[in-house]
Amino acid sequence: MSFVRDSKSMTVEGQVSRRTRTLLTLYLPLPVSSYGRAKQRYAKGREDEKLSPGLHLASAAEAGALVCLCTNPIWLVKTRLQLQTPLHQTQSYSGLLDAFKTIVKEEGPRALYKGVFPGLVLVSHGAIQFTAYEELRKIIVDWKEKRRKSESADSSLNSGDYAALGGSSKVAAVLLTYPFQVIRARLQQRPSTNRIPRYIDSLHVIRETARFEGLRGFYRGLTANLLKNVPASSITFIVYENVLKFLKKPSTTKD
Repeated sequence: MSFVRDSKSMTVEGQVSRRTRTLLTLYLPLPVSSYGRAKQRYAKGREDEKLSPGLHLASAAEAGALVCLCTNPIWLVKTRLQLQTPLHQTQSYSGLLDAFKTIVKEEGPRALYKGVFPGLVLVSHGAIQFTAYEELRKIIVDWKEKRRKSESADSSLNSGDYAALGGSSKVAAVLLTYPFQVIRARLQQRPSTNRIPRYIDSLHVIRETARFEGLRGFYRGLTANLLKNVPASSITFIVYENVLKFLKKPSTTKD
């Protein structure tokens, strides 16, 4: 009987996971369009219509905040579906729509935005990674330049360099922002049977986690996160930099 119940739960969670990924995929054009509109707005009234790095960063932060506000309810449902088990203390959600309906009915519409504050802080993740990437890139380029002058070595960066830069910059960004992911996930937990949430707000999560688990509590699941994101970041930057190099190559076509 338990096996049947486990199988049914796994089937439902698999279907929900696919639906959640589909919904998140539909949101993918949102950051691109909002980023473009923010840049256009900041460029108005400027003579050359060129934005400074600070305005580019502000545009990206604005787009990230908008995406966070739009997708937070989906992330909350996703977190709860991942945490529930067949032996959950409350009745399990039967699907994505049931989760939304139950949350609104039992906790009110505001519950869909639990964890939105740490989510907004996590918007800085990309900015930290790209800043770290550019600074580390400068260091490697300078080191290769000095080596080229003394040993006649090649000073250009290769795919191995891009992989190291992408991976190390991702590690830096994750180490600085991961505690906010933990805070958000804990805030988004489903209340117990008496409908009293375990945590009231972000400060409550910080206090309780620091009190009972110490600093290590803010980095629960860090290894799995790094194993997932560091290789992906390395591959992304390898592809990005090599495509950029290819596009910058002068045309060799003859008239």
